[in-house]
Amino acid sequence: MTKESSALGLWTLTAVVVASMIGAGVFTTSGFALGDLGSPFRVLAAWLIGGMLALCGALSYGALARVIPDSAGEYLYLSRAVHPAVGFVAGWVSLLAGFTAAIAYAALTFAAYAAPLADSSFVPKVVATLVIAGAMLLHALHVKQGAWAQNAAVALKLSLIAGFCVFALFEPGMSSWTGLAEIRNETRELPPFSVAAFAQTLMWVSFSYSGFNAAVYIAGEVPSARERVPRALVLGTALTMLIYLALNAIFVLVPSYDAVAFEEDVAAITAHAVGGEAMAIAVRFLVALALFTSVSVMMMIGPRVYAKMADDGLFPPILRFEGETPIVSIVTQGLLAAVVVWVTGLRELLSYLGFTLGLSTAATVAALFVVVRRDPGLARVLPGYPWAPAVFVVFTLLFATLAATVNPWEMLAALLTIGSGVLLYRLLRGRWKAVH
Repeated sequence: MTKESSALGLWTLTAVVVASMIGAGVFTTSGFALGDLGSPFRVLAAWLIGGMLALCGALSYGALARVIPDSAGEYLYLSRAVHPAVGFVAGWVSLLAGFTAAIAYAALTFAAYAAPLADSSFVPKVVATLVIAGAMLLHALHVKQGAWAQNAAVALKLSLIAGFCVFALFEPGMSSWTGLAEIRNETRELPPFSVAAFAQTLMWVSFSYSGFNAAVYIAGEVPSARERVPRALVLGTALTMLIYLALNAIFVLVPSYDAVAFEEDVAAITAHAVGGEAMAIAVRFLVALALFTSVSVMMMIGPRVYAKMADDGLFPPILRFEGETPIVSIVTQGLLAAVVVWVTGLRELLSYLGFTLGLSTAATVAALFVVVRRDPGLARVLPGYPWAPAVFVVFTLLFATLAATVNPWEMLAALLTIGSGVLLYRLLRGRWKAVH
């Protein structure tokens, strides 16, 4: 495996972060959140708080990347900083939730948004499967081609999102925003504020921000990774937070509450309110592009975790790199995601992903304290330490605990995922020879 500076520079890494974050979550979460919270401003507060936490997480992962500049993310950091068993569980969580379930969620959302554009023969789960297959082929062959295609798609996606926000702000004008008018005129009574419901929304929002760490999964293939990767994490997360606030302000303030509450295709509904059917169709294409880039980038970075675990003797050797890409890992990832597409639905996946990924990232950020304890001199040179990791860990666990009071079954599914990883580590440890 070689480092290709022309393929994985700062822009590509930042694009990986942005593409990984701006995917299914932002185009589905606010409809559910608005229905549960009852207030557009409560929804926007959740997106702001989630963004600040993601920035703390990005600083913390950047610090870990400075100390351990190699690929594989949570698996690598927890294996090196805490114990190989903890790292294996994190890698197992990445396989089931971080990438497999997340890819399936993005592909299913792609199908949900594309459905009105197709004829009566449209089968959403078939389309979702084809999206996964396309992303799998894109990244299975060559690093450079996959990176260049990813960069071009992200640039187009950001341009279209910016255009949509500008159009919504100036063309019909804020005076025509029905949701905002409802608040000003107090035509709808707000429900009492629920801490538990707000925490659940934050768990959903955390899924939308979960890609803030995406660049660390390919750090081992990046020249000057200690400088480039932390910078890309912060730049990508900050840019995405601004985009999320702008998009969600439009989603929850332009249409009426009744039009978008509890709806999964909130972006298309909002577009119709802004510019009629033509705008709704255009936005459905925009969302489809955004979702494909999300599936694509997860198909790019996820298999590198499994390849690293195979190198360490924890997964079968066939999953290792073969030339420039871990082809078998990529194909395996695609097949697993396709299976999930056919056995689950959107809202169930959203809650499960928020809980599971929140616990995994909190454990990884907490490992930074272990690293600094072993080498106290690092505390002076790691940006954001110790307040950034402390804020991230404390509030992520707090919100997860509160949200569990609303959705205990999703928390149970997250704990079962972790427990199965512990059991599997005991069964697979020492089965395959590590590569040194």
